[in-house]
Amino acid sequence: MLLQQRLSLSAIGLSCLALGACSDSNNPSQPVPEPAPVSYSYDITVQNLTKGQPLSPVGIALHDDRTLWTLGEAASVALEVLAEGGDNSDFIGDESFYATVSGAQPIGPGMSDTLTVTVTDQAESFISVATMFVNTNDAFAGVSGHALADLALNGSMTVLLPVLDAGTEANSEAAGTIPGPADGGEGFNSARDDADVVSFHPGVVSAQDGLTMSVLTSAHRFDNPAVKVTITRVQ
Repeated sequence: MLLQQRLSLSAIGLSCLALGACSDSNNPSQPVPEPAPVSYSYDITVQNLTKGQPLSPVGIALHDDRTLWTLGEAASVALEVLAEGGDNSDFIGDESFYATVSGAQPIGPGMSDTLTVTVTDQAESFISVATMFVNTNDAFAGVSGHALADLALNGSMTVLLPVLDAGTEANSEAAGTIPGPADGGEGFNSARDDADVVSFHPGVVSAQDGLTMSVLTSAHRFDNPAVKVTITRVQ
């Protein structure tokens, strides 16, 4: 009788061990499921607040915690190309950026454009936005390395932007030097003949104000802020 009890207990113990082995969640033979990717999407609306200055197609990049320009420091070549000719392809062309998007067309005075950019598993993204005032030599506006981590779902932030000067081309306003419809002149030129630091733009002078060689008029003047940027997290 005692032997039978011992055999029964041994059988129960072996059964429990077998069941435990079958259901052990720490069994290395069982693959651990990968966490589902998390996407972050942002709508960026860029509004032109000027009365006579078209904006070039907007360039937008999500990236790490760098800044793409700094007041008082020289502009990168990518920013120079954008600020002198309105071409944002180099500005958003860095392969290390998490995600980028470009506007399809210029933004006329009083108009706006909304673009969406999406990044996966990058909650700590920083955003940069830039656009040129095309009836100038090298004026631009934008956001450089703005943190998005604290922006909740459906939350938004609005930034009012002054006009900046890339400092790469003299503000001569002369015929042949401005790419916008006021002149139809040259865009980017690799020669730098200005202060070579990014600064606040001093404004358009124009022929009506006494700059006789200027192709611009008082209609091309601008006040600050000149651009309104609204960023909304939609996913």
